[in-house]
Amino acid sequence: MLEMQIQPRFQETDALGHINNTVPAVWFESARDPLFRLFSPELDVHDWHLIIAGYTVQFKRELFYGQMVSIKTGVRRIGTSSFTLWQEAWQGGELAVTAETTLIHFDYRTRQSIPLSEAHREGLRVWLVES
Repeated sequence: MLEMQIQPRFQETDALGHINNTVPAVWFESARDPLFRLFSPELDVHDWHLIIAGYTVQFKRELFYGQMVSIKTGVRRIGTSSFTLWQEAWQGGELAVTAETTLIHFDYRTRQSIPLSEAHREGLRVWLVES
């Protein structure tokens, strides 16, 4: 799995004193950058080839300001023109949030999905995890 460390910022907390529940989705997207680079090496939004088909987030426990968070990302499934990622947010050695996101390889000119190339598949297989 890919791993990224995040230091929660004070402005990411809410009135209850924990990290707001909208924040992990933003962290998860940031942690997807290495996978995005398989499709757009320079992360050029004018040469982008992915769209999100859907995602789910499950909260296991609270996250707090002042402690590092480890975001882990792996590929759970590789389809014909899409793939599914599994992500986890850990803090203090405990699993706090999980997410599953399905992305589609997409051509914005034709507005249609396109098959993953063998190079894309090879790149995604590097981060394949057990379901």
